[in-house]
Amino acid sequence: MPEKERKLGIWGKYLTLWVALCIGAGIGLGRLFPELSDMLAKLEVAHISIPIAILLFAMIYPIMVQISWEEIRKALRSPKPIGLTLFANWAIKPFTMAFFAWVFLSLVFGKSLTPEQIGQYRAGMILLGVAPCTAMVLVWSYLARGNMGHILVMTAINSLSMVVLYAPLAVLLLGISGITVPWETIALSVTIYIVTPLIAGYFTRRETIRRKGLEWFETKLEPSLGKVSIVALLITLVVLFMYQGHVIVELPAIGMITLGILVNILVVFGITYLAARIMKLRYGDAIPAAIIAGSNHFEVAIAVATTLFGVTSGAALATVVGVLTEVPIMLFLVRISLLTRKTFPEHLQ
Repeated sequence: MPEKERKLGIWGKYLTLWVALCIGAGIGLGRLFPELSDMLAKLEVAHISIPIAILLFAMIYPIMVQISWEEIRKALRSPKPIGLTLFANWAIKPFTMAFFAWVFLSLVFGKSLTPEQIGQYRAGMILLGVAPCTAMVLVWSYLARGNMGHILVMTAINSLSMVVLYAPLAVLLLGISGITVPWETIALSVTIYIVTPLIAGYFTRRETIRRKGLEWFETKLEPSLGKVSIVALLITLVVLFMYQGHVIVELPAIGMITLGILVNILVVFGITYLAARIMKLRYGDAIPAAIIAGSNHFEVAIAVATTLFGVTSGAALATVVGVLTEVPIMLFLVRISLLTRKTFPEHLQ
């Protein structure tokens, strides 16, 4: 069955332009109105920003409405993409992040940083690498026309696996004892980003199809929902860069941290994407696995970094830089994925 196109109109066609404008607007607003940035930064629960949580819900809920339970059931019956995702998340990404943190911070830029800075930034990068994403990947996979049933199943599995694997891997790579799993952050993020929009989306889909019919749902409601997700994404970028983007223009070390995170995202995404080709996965299953592998759960990383090292620490700074680095690069990888998707077997038949 051919893939159903997800038409996003002018918002999707010129997404790169809108993203650049929103990032610029966010940084500009943050510098012009620093008191507003400070106020937004204080609105958080369990290290989860309330404004960002609301906007992420606005991004994810429209996507959940479009996911059918049949997609989820099929994903559960497909062990190969699930196995690839788990392997990339826990056997590759944490170790490549630790490696690139060492390469860039100790070797490439070691002469420009103090030993304490190197240790702090490295810790923040590793804490990012050990936390697989469970929220924004839904948006990236949707834009890349991935299998949404698979991405939803994997976000749930990632949330459970973090409870077991996060602390041991962080201890192994950092050599610091006493690292605890941020239970409240994980539980709240899963509730906000997965459970609540999934339930709301299920009932919205069911009732809309029952009252209006499947054709009206697919031709009228779905296109509008796609636009809502994109607009929410763009507003999120403005808010995110408004209260965190100031770090990009104030500290030279930001570029050093950014390079390591950027290279790790590209390498892990590429490895997973190529592995999916070797495993002969369909594009719809391959791209969610690669996107999840490249992304990180920034709330969990920030929560652990601030608990271990403090709010003003270099480790906390590195986790924030990870957020700001990941958003533009994942949008770039979405574009690359769309350009290469027709090279997968099902498109060549």
